[in-house]
Amino acid sequence: MELYERIRREHDAGVSIRELARRHRMHRRVVRQAIADALPPARKTPERASPAMGAYEEIVRGWLREDLKAPRKQRHTARRVWQRLVGEHGAELAESTVRVFVARARAELAEESVRTRATVPQSHPPGAEAEVDFTPFTAVIAGVTVVLQLFVMRLSHSGRAYAVAFAHQAQEAFLEGHVQAFAHFDGVPARIRYDNLKDAVVRVLRGRDRVENQRFTALRSHYLYESFFCAPGVEGAHEKGGVEGEGGRFRRTHLVPVPEAASLAELNRMIAGWVLADDERVITGRSQTVGAAFAVEQPALRGLPAERFDSARTLSCKVDGKARIVVLQARYSVPVRFIGRRLPVRLGAVHVEVRKPGSDAIVAVHERSLHKHVDVLELDHYLELLVRKPGALPGATALAQARAAGRFTPMHEEFWARARRKLGDAAGTRALIDVLLLHRRVAAGHVRDGIRAALRVDSVDPAVVAIEARRCADGHGDDPRAGRATVIPLPSRLPPDPRTPPTLFDYDQLLHTAAQDVS
Repeated sequence: MELYERIRREHDAGVSIRELARRHRMHRRVVRQAIADALPPARKTPERASPAMGAYEEIVRGWLREDLKAPRKQRHTARRVWQRLVGEHGAELAESTVRVFVARARAELAEESVRTRATVPQSHPPGAEAEVDFTPFTAVIAGVTVVLQLFVMRLSHSGRAYAVAFAHQAQEAFLEGHVQAFAHFDGVPARIRYDNLKDAVVRVLRGRDRVENQRFTALRSHYLYESFFCAPGVEGAHEKGGVEGEGGRFRRTHLVPVPEAASLAELNRMIAGWVLADDERVITGRSQTVGAAFAVEQPALRGLPAERFDSARTLSCKVDGKARIVVLQARYSVPVRFIGRRLPVRLGAVHVEVRKPGSDAIVAVHERSLHKHVDVLELDHYLELLVRKPGALPGATALAQARAAGRFTPMHEEFWARARRKLGDAAGTRALIDVLLLHRRVAAGHVRDGIRAALRVDSVDPAVVAIEARRCADGHGDDPRAGRATVIPLPSRLPPDPRTPPTLFDYDQLLHTAAQDVS
């Protein structure tokens, strides 16, 4: 740089090019370059052929491409590449030669990766597009820490998103998430972007072609929208970056600290409140809230069809000897009268419905279990059997679950304890079962009122409970102002009757006389 400056100054003073070349011992071409530009031209890196590496270049490039999918601490170093070439391929190469090539090949791969990741800014008209994805998160449900899946659908124009938690990422959850999201938006976008979830894609073909799941095709046909599948793997994540970012934002904003709820339904009620609260936020770079942008976009959505899409899966399960069916490694109870029979089952994202064969009548409904290898039992399903086997009730799993859920209340416990003291274990338990059977016909609150009224008069007769429960249902139960039951107690022993007991002696004599006249 200093030499160029001297040449330019001397030439400006009148020194010729020939003299400058002689004075500074350089070619006249270099003198002319200094006069033309104050900055020396960039030095060219010579491209030298490497005949020794020529036969192994593609092998090394293949190893380095595979490293992009391997853990960072288990990728090839230049030394390891040299060791493998020598040991596995018998190459006669210097380690320095391999090092130079590995550095150049890695630079080429990095440049190729940058070109692949480059994206083009996009604009989305109202109602034109949405994106769907699942985001895993952890929650505490009924005191147990579980990993749940957050279904998220995000409208690309307004940024309005719908989220709902499921216990799994099964197809029925995938479909039910769509149904609920469309109902939430009160409309359907023209196109939805997906990654290659197995719930939608059976096989990935060349380019954007896919072999789709029939149930997913039925969903799309029902709502008449178009689908777009992103490129497989990490390379396609940027193609639905809106919902990828929304899932992470929702998790960081609303699911920290780890949420706690008594049930999945309660957690989803919390999530629904957070979704509505997000309408007040403003996305970076925009001037209006999400709610205001959605108000503009909603009229552009396609209207909902008249019928709701059925997202449940139909199964057929055989009832075992303990009145249970097995659905996805969880056991659910049904009434004991169906033991040994095969029943149709509708497996939804949230509930399991068991139906009567050849009919739409529902015989059992359970909330879908969050865990495998567990029993989900309903005490009511075993009452007919417990009438014959009252000794099985104290240790019944269904009773323990009813207590934990709060359906078998302290009022029931008190009635059972008093009935066993008065009538004995077997008869007292049967009296309790008669009261539990009353729940099938009378609301639970009225049955508890009937139990309370019976206990106030020290009665354990199920008939008294039934009468009082029906009176409460009719609005003629306990008088809250008096604070006592209106049932009238009968004395345990009536006073003796002083009258002479009636006799049929005279009628017998008449019958005897009539018989003699006939003979």
